[in-house]
Amino acid sequence: MSRLRLSHHDHIAHVTLTRAEKKNAMDDEMIDAIIAAGEDVAASSARAVVLSGEGSCFCAGIDIAGLSGMVGQDIEALVMPRTHGMGTTNRWQEVAMIWHRLDIPVIAALHGVVFGAGLQLALGADIRLAAPGTQVAVMEMKWGLIPDMGGMVLLPRLVRDDVMKRMIYTAAPIPAEQAAAWGLVTEVVADPLEAAQDLATQIAGNGPNAIRAAKSLCAYAHTAAPADVLKEESRLQVALLGKPEQMEVIAAQFAKRAPDFG
Repeated sequence: MSRLRLSHHDHIAHVTLTRAEKKNAMDDEMIDAIIAAGEDVAASSARAVVLSGEGSCFCAGIDIAGLSGMVGQDIEALVMPRTHGMGTTNRWQEVAMIWHRLDIPVIAALHGVVFGAGLQLALGADIRLAAPGTQVAVMEMKWGLIPDMGGMVLLPRLVRDDVMKRMIYTAAPIPAEQAAAWGLVTEVVADPLEAAQDLATQIAGNGPNAIRAAKSLCAYAHTAAPADVLKEESRLQVALLGKPEQMEVIAAQFAKRAPDFG
């Protein structure tokens, strides 16, 4: 994974893009590394994830120089097969969707520029914390393209239709403060990496099964009918109420100590 660094500490997985000299632009090697990191985290005991980028920015987007390798190839054969995500995504879409599907919370710490593929990667996170002055953009139109790395699944969940269209049609960079007002950025903070680590620590201190159930329920609520969501609330709660994890949470609350989940 030469394009990123993956580490685990106190049940938190830290995934850091490390191609700083290229503003963490995604080439084939980085795409494969991001997917591999997601698979590694999914198989681990991590309870939360922090995504970040080294250097001057989170990610400037796709490495356009790398696209030259697609010239003369059968583009349909490259992008149409559903090779990842249990038959739902192609390789490029998996960059964002693997984090969206992950059953634990993912927090993206954003700074500098977050363009194109970088923004779509950030959209795969549950929470996006950005430094003042961060710029975000749906950049694909600049290159005569459309967002095609999961953005059209994830972006409509966060912003109004007119805001989404403005971002897509113009490819204009948007300041983090405006992105937060639109709902694209969760919060603008002085040090997004430190804030993301603090938030991940707080999340990781909660019941792992309860956190996973909460993320599952939030995802289900986006697409299911109200009656089905109500039933899913009950089903998931049955799996938590009175079980050892919840009893440990209650005991810790009364004892005024941190719970021990093993």
